[in-house]
Amino acid sequence: MDQASPTDLSPYRVFTRDEWAALRADTPLTLTAEDLDRLKSLNDPISLDEVVHIYLPLTRLLSLYVAATQNLYDATRTFLGTRDGATPFIIGLAGSVAVGKSTTARLLRALLQRWPNTPKVELITTDGFLLPNDVLRQEGLMERKGFPESYDLPALLAFLADIKGGKQEVTAPVYSHLSYDIVPGERVRIERPDILIVEGLNVLQTSRLPRDGRGVPFVSDFFDFSIYIDADEEVIRRWYLARFLRLRETAFRDPQSYFHRYASITTAEALAYAEGLWSRINLVNLRENILPTRPRAQLILRKAEDHRIEKVALRRV
Repeated sequence: MDQASPTDLSPYRVFTRDEWAALRADTPLTLTAEDLDRLKSLNDPISLDEVVHIYLPLTRLLSLYVAATQNLYDATRTFLGTRDGATPFIIGLAGSVAVGKSTTARLLRALLQRWPNTPKVELITTDGFLLPNDVLRQEGLMERKGFPESYDLPALLAFLADIKGGKQEVTAPVYSHLSYDIVPGERVRIERPDILIVEGLNVLQTSRLPRDGRGVPFVSDFFDFSIYIDADEEVIRRWYLARFLRLRETAFRDPQSYFHRYASITTAEALAYAEGLWSRINLVNLRENILPTRPRAQLILRKAEDHRIEKVALRRV
C-alpha cells in the first residue's frame, strides 16, 4: 500500500479565489463603498469586489455554523433540563501585526449584523488585556509587548468564560493606540451578544499542558470558529513599514501620541526605527508565537502582496 504524501494528509481543503467566490450562493451584498471606507484600517486597502468574492461566502458559512452550533447547545440544554437562553457564538481572528486583522474583524461584524435576523454582534480585541506599560517596564517586558507573556491571561480567560457562560454584562479594559497603553479606569461593556469576534495576535496560542492533568483552558477553547489571516513574511514586513510611515504623517503628529517624537524625524530615520521594531519584536513574535498557531485555525485567508485574498483553506478534519 502506497504511503500518503503530506499533501494528501492535509486537514484543509484549499480553494482558489474563484472557487471560493462561487460558494456565495444568494448571500446579499449589504455594504456600500462608503460603509467600506469607514471600516478599513490605515494602509489596508479593500474593495467591494473583495467583499463579494471572499467575505460574502464566509458570512454564509458562518451563518450555517452558528445555526448548527446553537442546535448543539440546545441539545445540551435539553439534556440538562436548563433554560438559560442562547449561548454566544465566539469567532477568533488571529494573524501577524499589519496583516489586516482589524479591517477583517470590523468587516465581519458589519456583515454579520446585517443578517435578516439582525443578531447582536460585538467585537473585542485582546489589546485591552495587555498588561499596563508600568507593569511591563517593571517586569522588563516592553520589548516583548504583544508576546504571550505581555497579556493578563487570567483576566482574558475570565472574560471569555463569563461571555460563554451567558453572563448578562461583561466588561473588559480599554486600550489606546494613541497613548500605547491601557486607559486607566475605562471599561468596554459587552451585553450578552449573539456573536462575539475576538481579534488578536496570539488568540490561537496554546501553553504547556500540566503534568498533573488538571484542566487549564486556552483562549481558543472558547471559540466556535477560528480564522487566521496569512501572508508571506517579507510582504508583511513591507506592509508594516508602509503603515509606520503613514502613521508618522497622521496619528504620530498628535502631541498626545506615544510615538509623537517620530513625527519630526527624517523618512530614513523613521524607516530605520520601524525596521528595528520589526526585526527585534514583531518578526520574532511572528516566528515564535503567531505563525505556529496557523494550523489550529478552521479557516486560513491567504493574502497576496496587493492585500487581495488569493486562497482560502477550510479545515475538513
